[in-house]
Amino acid sequence: MNTDLDRLQPYPFEKLRALLADITPNPAMRPVALSIGEPKHPSPPFVLRTLADNLDKAAVYPTTLGIAELRQGIADWLQRRFQLARIDPATQIIPVNGTREALFSFTQAMVRRDSEGLVVSPNPFYQIYEGAAFLAGVEPHYLACDQSNGFIPDFDQVPDRVWQQCQVLFICTPGNPTGAVMPESTLHRLIELADQHDFVIASDECYSEIYAEQGTRPIGLLQACATLGRNDYARCVVFHSLSKRSNLPGLRSGFVAGDARLLTPYLTYRTYHGCAMPIQTQLASLAAWQDEDHVIENRQQYQAKFDAVLDILGGVMDVQRPDAGFYLWPRTPMDDREFTRRLLAEQNVAVVPGSFLSREIDGYNPGAGRIRMALVAPLADCVEAAQRIRRFIEELDT
Repeated sequence: MNTDLDRLQPYPFEKLRALLADITPNPAMRPVALSIGEPKHPSPPFVLRTLADNLDKAAVYPTTLGIAELRQGIADWLQRRFQLARIDPATQIIPVNGTREALFSFTQAMVRRDSEGLVVSPNPFYQIYEGAAFLAGVEPHYLACDQSNGFIPDFDQVPDRVWQQCQVLFICTPGNPTGAVMPESTLHRLIELADQHDFVIASDECYSEIYAEQGTRPIGLLQACATLGRNDYARCVVFHSLSKRSNLPGLRSGFVAGDARLLTPYLTYRTYHGCAMPIQTQLASLAAWQDEDHVIENRQQYQAKFDAVLDILGGVMDVQRPDAGFYLWPRTPMDDREFTRRLLAEQNVAVVPGSFLSREIDGYNPGAGRIRMALVAPLADCVEAAQRIRRFIEELDT
């Protein structure tokens, strides 16, 4: 057996189940779950129709590279969304079965087994980054994201020895759970560091399409490359998904795009990995990438929930509207784990302790004293949850 499996930590929701195992939620209130970041808005009907209309394609083996039409559709979307002069759908784009699978498998393909090697990650972080590092035979190295640095790591404070050992740098922009968006200047600095120390930047951009319409659209890593005239996207790849953008988490559809010199060996890995996307799924995905109306409506629904929830909680919690994404990351007036337990017991509202989404390094856990609230439930449920949380906090002071 692969002994590195023993290094994997329980997933946050395993920890949450254990934390709440002895809790009886208040039976007088219906449950409201703000814990799992699973979109609950309806999936676009036209995407589901496309999927149903092509079920006969289940009789055909799909190729790992995917159909040309989907890769071209993704290229067109990337060029429109991120103002790219060009991107080659034949060599710079690979469809994937959801970004969780891709983040993990990309790491296995990129990392050289080295006891001194590092995969560098934000902290808090999406736990796949850590597990992918362990199973690739290297160590994760965590960069704290907290209020002091605007929830974006201070990359200039990272020692040179860490960059020298770094093989893959994961960034998440907009961040999960913080919602912080990296500015273009920071992305340019990371590209400079990657050139200097020869590591790969893997940018998880799955929340990039959930932002305030009146605000600035989150910039992407490929866009930052393009503004430098780097249309080969050297050392840079991005990961995008239809799960959040299009409310299609069960479709398991996304893509990896960027440096062809990285994607060529990654495609070889995927061919052996056996993870080609079914053709009917590819055609449904193409329909989703070609339409923006449903994405605009999706954004509007999330912003309405932010408006309502922040109006209710603003006076009792230290909580701010994120740059993008659908999470709130408020401070708690007590230990985040105890807050989570009592909130479920007394108000039947489920959230995730921030400390479960981070690692304690040198005695400091940047997620401790916070909770993650996913505003994925319907507006009325989010409003009711916020009212219950407010009542819970106010009763703590009486």
